[in-house]
Amino acid sequence: MEITDSMKINEYLPLRDVVFQTLRKAILRGELEPGTRLMETQLGEKLGVSRTPIREAIRKLELEGLVVMVPRKGAQVAQFTEKDILDVLEVRAALEALAAKLACKKMDDRAFLKLQLAITEYEYAVRENDIETMVQKDVEFHETIFNATDNDKLIQLFNNVREQVNRYRITYLKNAEDNKAVHKEHLEILDALKARNEIKAAQIASKHIQTQCNAIMNFIRSRALEPSSSDKELE
Repeated sequence: MEITDSMKINEYLPLRDVVFQTLRKAILRGELEPGTRLMETQLGEKLGVSRTPIREAIRKLELEGLVVMVPRKGAQVAQFTEKDILDVLEVRAALEALAAKLACKKMDDRAFLKLQLAITEYEYAVRENDIETMVQKDVEFHETIFNATDNDKLIQLFNNVREQVNRYRITYLKNAEDNKAVHKEHLEILDALKARNEIKAAQIASKHIQTQCNAIMNFIRSRALEPSSSDKELE
């Protein structure tokens, strides 16, 4: 797997931190695919750093569950597992349903405008096949709903789960049919929120996460039919 040019060092940040953030972002964006071996020497040459900050970053990524240590093979990007996805998205669905229900009571015109803008910009990004912007606008859409609840604990829980979901979000947003489903359900959620229909908003929000879950599970199962990726290395 080739590391893209987006993986560049920010010279204004502490080296150990920026190496960690650079590798973390590459994993979350799918630039370093599940199963890719993380070779310290190759990563150091690509990023222009010694092996020490690379090794420290890999240890931190292991603690986050993004990297695993495989006997006789070393560090590699953690594979998606069906249980990981189901566990995370089960929690996410419950949080989304609750947020939509609470937001029905508190959303104002400004919040509705932000949702509509996120939907519109998401649609433009789909046309341009701009995956990064699609992810950003999808995040903004859901953040707006959670922020509208004015429930600090709920928002905190959402933020804790969000990063774990980002890895999976990339996989389903690459599929054109899944993009259409995301766009359609965003509009349905917006309509339910505007109607102040708490039950419908919660149901659609939960269904929206289930749609994502189905798409990601299909991706995982299709990969299972491909040759093993456990021996992939950086090019």
